[in-house]
Amino acid sequence: MRFRSLLVLAVSIALLLAACGPGEPVGMDGFDVAAITIDSQEMAVAIADTPALRSQGLMGVTDLGGLDGMLFVFEESTDGGFWMKDTLIALDIAFFAAGGAFVDGFTMEPCAEDPCPVYHPQGPYRYAVETPGGGLSLVGEGSVLELTDA
Repeated sequence: MRFRSLLVLAVSIALLLAACGPGEPVGMDGFDVAAITIDSQEMAVAIADTPALRSQGLMGVTDLGGLDGMLFVFEESTDGGFWMKDTLIALDIAFFAAGGAFVDGFTMEPCAEDPCPVYHPQGPYRYAVETPGGGLSLVGEGSVLELTDA
């Protein structure tokens, strides 16, 4: 009887995982998706363009599926910092001015307990792009963000 219960559990888990399918973001419900370009590299990103979506960000996300990252859009230039509270994966972040010019960038590590470090760019920005760690390693001074359909 115990073997049958374990078999039913294993099959149920396998079916659940198959239903999710590869390429489906985990923990990113409610975000629109758009294309952006950084230095002629096109990326598919989730869009965080409201206070609620920016606050949620990639917190709790375990798999971006087929997405390359997230674009944070602000109505006006800002100088606020980002932190990694309850973010489960290491992230790269790049900040861009209203015209798309690179401002600053960091590699950020997950943080489960307060106080978490806050990553402040060296100047005001209008957009921030987050990708899994290493995804923005070639982005730096002279890089340009283009909003393809964001």
